[in-house]
Amino acid sequence: TILVVFCPCALVLATPTAIMAAIGNATKHGFLVREGDALERLAAVKKIAFDKTGTLTYGTPKVVLVHSALPSLSDNELYRLCAAAERYSEHPLGKAITRCCQQETGETLGEAENFQMVPGRGVSACVDGKTLLAGNAELLAEHHIAIPEEAAKAAVVQLSQGCTVTYAAVDGVFAGFLALSDTIREDSAGMIDQLSALQIQPVLLTGDHLNAAAAIAAQLHIGEVHANCLPEDKLAHIRAYQATGDKVCMIGDGVNDTPALSEADAGIAINTGAAIAREIADITISSQDLFELVTLRRLSEALMGRIDRNYRFIVSFNLMLIILGVTGVIQPTLSALLHNMSTLGISLRSMTNLLPEKTEQSNA
Repeated sequence: TILVVFCPCALVLATPTAIMAAIGNATKHGFLVREGDALERLAAVKKIAFDKTGTLTYGTPKVVLVHSALPSLSDNELYRLCAAAERYSEHPLGKAITRCCQQETGETLGEAENFQMVPGRGVSACVDGKTLLAGNAELLAEHHIAIPEEAAKAAVVQLSQGCTVTYAAVDGVFAGFLALSDTIREDSAGMIDQLSALQIQPVLLTGDHLNAAAAIAAQLHIGEVHANCLPEDKLAHIRAYQATGDKVCMIGDGVNDTPALSEADAGIAINTGAAIAREIADITISSQDLFELVTLRRLSEALMGRIDRNYRFIVSFNLMLIILGVTGVIQPTLSALLHNMSTLGISLRSMTNLLPEKTEQSNA
């Protein structure tokens, strides 16, 4: 009798069956979970770091201003050169410049030769015989190209309004800048507020200028902002949090986010982003509803709660059967029946949905 009831069948099934149910539940909410233990790790997260473009915003920026600093180069010509140079870029801003130029001008873009994407900086290419750099101020600084004071002041005005600025240089000379404006997702602020209510601290990690990042963070109620981040900077911030004992989740969509996604305790990629980000992340979200991130967090907490209750029940139930077996109250046949019933009960209970089909958003 003791040998029968002591066999830990239900104990072994308690975790995997609950995880499989959680993964199925997550799929109904638009999440692809690559590893079951990702949900377990997510339950312990205290900080969630967000990329901005394509994650908290729609990722479809529009060019709102083109400013040429060269008398020999018109705004339209600068626009066309930058769009051609960015045509092979994987970054949302680069894609936006190319898309907007084609839509607005209807012109055929030149071929970008010797194209090179510099992660966290921008791109370089040869267009119409001109060597072009397009990216942030650090890209130009690395090539010893100074931004004139007048152009810098004009760019600051755009940055203070929450725009992102792409600077350009032609043949080693500063040529001007393009200002792009992205739209914050309608549900971003509500999602951030709900995560904060769950005692999770939101953090913004972005490659944007500090002024633009601060403007977006203020609208979304994010208190901690790290701007001008290269891929290695985002990775360093994730490691710094972990060094202090914090469990951190990274949510992003771009190539620049992949080091942080791989290092974080839980990495979540946006389905509309770069393929490499989806490959590296533990979880991919295909839903367009950001409130489902709150659902995912609640799902992970519900999973860990169910696993804990399963263990408590099984240990208590088997201990009771052992005591009854030692005292001779139950015989082997009855012990086998009770043992199998507990195993079946735990399996069925673990496979039930952990959460409703959709998260209630009345408090959003």
